[in-house]
Amino acid sequence: MSNAVIEVRQLAKSVVSADGTALEILSGVELKVEAGQTLAIMGASGSGKSTLLGLLAGLDQPSKGSVSLSGKDMAKLSEDELAALRASELGFVFQQFLLIPSLTALENVMMPAELKGDRDARPRASELLERVGLGKRLGHFPAQLSGGEQQRVAIARAFITNPALLFADEPTGNLDTHTGEHVADLLFALNRDFGTTLILVTHDPVLARRCQRVLSLKDGRLEVQDDAA
Repeated sequence: MSNAVIEVRQLAKSVVSADGTALEILSGVELKVEAGQTLAIMGASGSGKSTLLGLLAGLDQPSKGSVSLSGKDMAKLSEDELAALRASELGFVFQQFLLIPSLTALENVMMPAELKGDRDARPRASELLERVGLGKRLGHFPAQLSGGEQQRVAIARAFITNPALLFADEPTGNLDTHTGEHVADLLFALNRDFGTTLILVTHDPVLARRCQRVLSLKDGRLEVQDDAA
């Protein structure tokens, strides 16, 4: 019996350009990711990595093909059902951090858990921020934090709901090398401790090699680049 968290079949995505011609971004993508695996997807800028991630997360609709998350075909779900599925199953870490400026570090981390009705959101958020080295910065706003600190807040926020699957889109892309390495260490440590499935999009081969599997997106298709599992 398959233990796949996410399964993709013949996925395609095309858009219409300004002159009316169809531009194919993804074509015939096949992918299966088992529970607990770590997968890196590499590709040049403009290769469609972020587009693929959006499709996998149900944030965009494919032109053809299907994406199943935890055995559920996302094309058959309503917007409310998709939102509920993302809230219960998925965590996100983005290159731009995407913290809410008017909320403190603690409040940013608490928010996804509070939206799920978690009464223990505050102590769990405090614990996670302590884990990422920000136990003394709970009351600081994003503008009072460095880029590396903001990304650590974003990582803590991603794990507070115990997601089955974590998407990380260029999580170290806006950080210097030293800070990026520290943030990556935290990401993989928490991912290991929580037993989360990780799909990481990156152009950094060093970061990608920390995953069990590495795929490359070329000409709209996924190719096996490496498999360390």
